[in-house]
Amino acid sequence: MYKKQLTAQKIICLAAIIVSAVVFIYSLGIMTDLYDTLYSTMRNTNDPTQTDVPGSIVYYNMQGFNGAFLNASIGLLLLSLLLIITNTNVRRKYYIGNYVSVGLFAAASVAITVWAHGQIEAYKAQFLQVDFEALKEHAEMWNTAYTESTFWFDVHYLIFGLLLLVAAALIANVFWKRKLMKEEQDLIRQGKEATA
Repeated sequence: MYKKQLTAQKIICLAAIIVSAVVFIYSLGIMTDLYDTLYSTMRNTNDPTQTDVPGSIVYYNMQGFNGAFLNASIGLLLLSLLLIITNTNVRRKYYIGNYVSVGLFAAASVAITVWAHGQIEAYKAQFLQVDFEALKEHAEMWNTAYTESTFWFDVHYLIFGLLLLVAAALIANVFWKRKLMKEEQDLIRQGKEATA
C-alpha cells in the first residue's frame, strides 16, 4: 500500500508544479487578444477615454489585475516548488515542513481561484460591452486584429478547476499518508505486545 501512496504522492506533486506553470502561462496570455485587438483603438495612450471603439477601455482597466495576477501566479509556482524542496513528493513520513508546504499551496490555490475568478468574470462582462461593429470597422481600416472571442476569459474555468483538483488531491494524500502511518504504528505495537 505504501508504494501506491508514494507513487500517487510523486504524481500529485508533479501535477502541482505543472498546473502552477499553466496558471503562470495563463497570466501571461490573458491579455494577448485584448492587446492585439484593442490597444490600437486608443487615440491617446495618456487618456484611455479617447478611443475609436466604445468600451475598449477594458484593456486599460485590466492592467492592474493582470500585474497582480502575474505576481500571484509566480508565488503559486514558488509554493509548488516548495513541495519539492521539502521532499513532500518522496518523503515516507511527513514532518511539519511537509504539512506547511501542502497547506500553503492549497490555501494559495483556493485564494487565487476565488479572487481571479471574480475579477475575470467582471472583465469579461466589460469586454462584452465593447462596440464590436466599431471594432470590426477599425480593424478593417487599420488592418489590425479583430476578435469577439472570450476564450481567454472562459478557459479560466478549466485552469482553476485543475488547480483546485490538485490542491484537493494534495490534502487527500496527507490524510491517506496519516492513515497508513497510524496503521503501521498499530502493527508495530501489536508485534511488540506479541513478543512481550
